[in-house]
Amino acid sequence: MHFDKVYDNIVPRMAKVCAITKKGSIMAGGYSNVVRATKFNPTGMVRKYVNLQKKRIYVPELKKYFPLTLSTQAIKTINKHGAYAVLKKAGIIK
Repeated sequence: MHFDKVYDNIVPRMAKVCAITKKGSIMAGGYSNVVRATKFNPTGMVRKYVNLQKKRIYVPELKKYFPLTLSTQAIKTINKHGAYAVLKKAGIIK
């Protein structure tokens, strides 16, 4: 059974990464409140996660929905420039 026609326009992403901006988590320095009050003395690394939302984006030009994991910045970009243009630039739509 072939799924080529069903998933021809969708790029699957399993990691916690935005499909448009490719933003993921980063490692950042963690500081306790005591350290903040005295001097620079890092207390270790902390993973900071991007604000990801699962959304169904409708593209009126194709009359299709695309289920995507997007950062909030990508949602704002879609609202500003339109779904078709942003998804095409990101390579999700061919």
